[in-house]
Amino acid sequence: MKSVSYIINAGKKPSRQAAGLAPYSLEEAARAQAFHESFAEYAPTPLVRLRALAADLGLGGVFVKDESKRFGLNAFKVLGGAYAMGRYLAAKLGTPIESLTREKLCSPEVRQKLGDITFVTATDGNHGRGVAWTAQQLGQKAVVFMPKGSARARAENIRKTGATCTVTDLNYDDAVRLANQYAEAHDGVMVQDTAWEGYEDIPRWIMQGYMTLAHEAAQQLREYGVARPTHLFLQAGVGSFAGAVLGYFAARLGEETPVTTIVEPRLADCIYGSLKAADGAPHAVTGHMPTIMAGLACGEPSTVSWNVLRDYATAALACDDCIAANGMRILASPHTADAPVVSGESGAVTVGALEYIMKHESMAGLREALGLNARSQVLLVSTEGDTSPEMYRNIVWYGQHPCQEEE
Repeated sequence: MKSVSYIINAGKKPSRQAAGLAPYSLEEAARAQAFHESFAEYAPTPLVRLRALAADLGLGGVFVKDESKRFGLNAFKVLGGAYAMGRYLAAKLGTPIESLTREKLCSPEVRQKLGDITFVTATDGNHGRGVAWTAQQLGQKAVVFMPKGSARARAENIRKTGATCTVTDLNYDDAVRLANQYAEAHDGVMVQDTAWEGYEDIPRWIMQGYMTLAHEAAQQLREYGVARPTHLFLQAGVGSFAGAVLGYFAARLGEETPVTTIVEPRLADCIYGSLKAADGAPHAVTGHMPTIMAGLACGEPSTVSWNVLRDYATAALACDDCIAANGMRILASPHTADAPVVSGESGAVTVGALEYIMKHESMAGLREALGLNARSQVLLVSTEGDTSPEMYRNIVWYGQHPCQEEE
């Protein structure tokens, strides 16, 4: 069995027929970035150019956005949670988000108007840490639920912010339902990056928060002399991150939207399965999802992001864990001329997938369908660093999860 399965998206639509892109406009991205800039910890994360890897793979360029440097939190997720919380508080105050900064939100006058608020979420670690950290910065409370098998280090990092954190015996999607029940019973505010009927504003704001990294990357590519990425490889759990980045570039570039491939764990491939179904509807994956890619172990596509992925993504991959492990090792020990990147299991899977596609003859059809060649400029996002240090060492140092394919 091959380590990567793929589907070409037969339902991709021309721009005039596709999902609306107004929420992902340049204006919305700039609004989100301006809010993030009001935090003293803000700085654009590095965009690392891997020249030697690109040459080895026969590509024009490979660029990796290193989100391990984000706000000192080792992952990108805080961008979405913080911005959504800011938008919620702006609505509660009856003022536009443009008029609010972290300093103003922490002022005695505003704190008195807002009162005590408890933000509630479910997470494998990175999103919950971002929500908990933002609540701490704003002088508010956070309650976080984690799915079965969550890494101890990720739970402890959440608790260090002062948040209440409970590791459940549930999968991710059921942990989300539990968190929502808790929020409703305790007058809390649910801050989740997946959406369902009747709960779409906050997930959309979270996606808009994620656009800050895409906005940064577009500028950084231009500084490298690259006008635009020709290809995106984007990892998906519920699809919010992938939908946000793809939506941003589709809104900005129109007919020059990058050829985009969605990458998921094989055991949590809800976007892959939904595109394969070819009926235009999102389809869930259920049950336990034992994958090292904890941040992507989600079974139910977000109703907000699904339409963007359905209409603009070119292909989807379902990957075995060894693909993520290989990506981690490639980034940690690159060609001599390239800088190393510390990337976790969910962060590195796109690098592993790209290497697999370019190196394996069984992927020749996909390479041709995607148009990957010496002119391609490929943008990847390492969405997290070593958020579970023990797992990182086991994979990078000791070689856990090698690929063992049957011919």
